[in-house]
Amino acid sequence: MAQQGRPRTFVEHEVLDAAMQVFWRHGYEASSIAQLRAATGLSSASLYGAFGSKEGLFESAISHYIAGPGRVSELVGDLTLGPVDALGLMIHGTIEMQSDPAHPGGCLVTLSATVGAGGDDDVAARSVVAARRAEDRAGIEACIRRGVDAGAIPADLDPAVSAILVHSFVLGISTQLLDGVPPAGLHAAADLLLDGLRRPS
Repeated sequence: MAQQGRPRTFVEHEVLDAAMQVFWRHGYEASSIAQLRAATGLSSASLYGAFGSKEGLFESAISHYIAGPGRVSELVGDLTLGPVDALGLMIHGTIEMQSDPAHPGGCLVTLSATVGAGGDDDVAARSVVAARRAEDRAGIEACIRRGVDAGAIPADLDPAVSAILVHSFVLGISTQLLDGVPPAGLHAAADLLLDGLRRPS
């Protein structure tokens, strides 16, 4: 009779939270297995046994981030909110989340795997975050389309182009904060952006 594998002796969400912090602070490529071992308290064998590879751990950490701090991006899909209000809550909430001293600054999805050395793992990691950014952009576009249909956003604004504008602002929040731009300035800039989307009364 074949022996069963040893049961996991760790709490997965705690491991993913620790790995998320490492990737968030150092980026995918610069995060070493040694750093991930130290942060999670697991051996290399345990990490690879649970997640398959560094890229697999990264993908799980991204999902953990999206379900946690990154869930603010999903506010644009809240149909109980007016479309412009939803965009505003998402943008202002993003600024607040990314400037929270309780975790690394900026956005994990934006900063962690933008560039890499070009190996298979790096390409896979970039694909993971690129797919998430595409989902976020599509969500913003759908929200803007709802606003146009509801008459809250001018009909002459192209939803796809407007979504690129809003998403570019959101992606830029990370670098602005890391460069020392105060959150208050970003909130004021966000209000200007939102004013440009509102249909004149």
